[in-house]
Amino acid sequence: MRATVYIIGAGPGAPDLISLRGYRLLQKADVVIFDHLVHPDLLDAAPEHAERIDVGSAAPEARDQDAICYLLAEKAREGKTVARLKWGDPFLFDQGGEEALFLHEQGVRYEVVPGAPHAIGATAYAGIPITYPGGGDTVTFVRGHEDEGREKARIDWTALATLDGTIVSYAGPQQLPKMLSSLIEHGRSPGEPAAIILHGTLSSQKTITGTLGSLLAQVKEQPVGAGLLIVGKVVNFRDHLRWFDSRPLFGRRALVMHSKEQPDDLADLLSAQGAEVVLDTDADVDVYRQLLDRKIDLVTFTSASAVLNFAASVGADQASDLLAHTVVAVQGDAAADAAGRANIDPAVQQPAGSLLAFAEAIVTRFKGN
Repeated sequence: MRATVYIIGAGPGAPDLISLRGYRLLQKADVVIFDHLVHPDLLDAAPEHAERIDVGSAAPEARDQDAICYLLAEKAREGKTVARLKWGDPFLFDQGGEEALFLHEQGVRYEVVPGAPHAIGATAYAGIPITYPGGGDTVTFVRGHEDEGREKARIDWTALATLDGTIVSYAGPQQLPKMLSSLIEHGRSPGEPAAIILHGTLSSQKTITGTLGSLLAQVKEQPVGAGLLIVGKVVNFRDHLRWFDSRPLFGRRALVMHSKEQPDDLADLLSAQGAEVVLDTDADVDVYRQLLDRKIDLVTFTSASAVLNFAASVGADQASDLLAHTVVAVQGDAAADAAGRANIDPAVQQPAGSLLAFAEAIVTRFKGN
């Protein structure tokens, strides 16, 4: 079988939102060529031997995109199976179509694997259905202009403003004020519901709601980063349908300390409650620095060895000071005894047994704050 380039949509942000087919193809890749918006955890799915090539942001210059196209063809001609990972969907406001056409012209076998676009994933995670009966009969996607190197979007603001439906636009921080003011100037009501979603589908997601007029005033006074702008009646559903950022541990960072032989079940349980989970077994995690910079809200210990290893790694005399600004949770008498010997005072102490009960006790502690 000839080598193939798989142009894979990685989904809207969170690594577990890639399609099953995309994930399986990634597991078989010899080369992974990815953009900077692709979640780094996705790269772990590729085989250990696979070559990983970061091509940075979406190419601002035509020559940069040409280089990427030639790289794809070159790797395929070397007999490699290539996974070309692209944020969102390859054919929605992306160069996936250009890359596919180039490979076609070069006689290189390729396949396109769709991905959930950011405009669909981020709105779902924000609790905003971009279509709803009574919310208008159209949905309009508008390309943003994120950098000066790309051709600016040509938008008929008058036509766009008169559509009775939802507008969803990718927008850079300098573009947002212009888009909001253009819609108002061309006939959209300043009082129309609108929202800006930042870091959609990630644990750092933030959704700002208001009206066209109030958001315009807000971003002029305090600019925000690149995000997704949604305009229309459907924004009003967020108060009723928000689920992702209403989970009890959303916005909290949890450091799970455990022995290497322990499974990551607790991490999964905390993540399901909205926490951003950091594992002490991750090679790139500097536990000491994370705690020193107060970037951790919760630390869990499920064994005496986990406590002892932590105290040994940061220094027995510093362990309690480093944890002074976090919620410490321990499970089991052995872990509790070890914590006491290290002068660590747990806020949550749960008997040995069910990890689910331990996670629920942690949730209860945070709900009480």
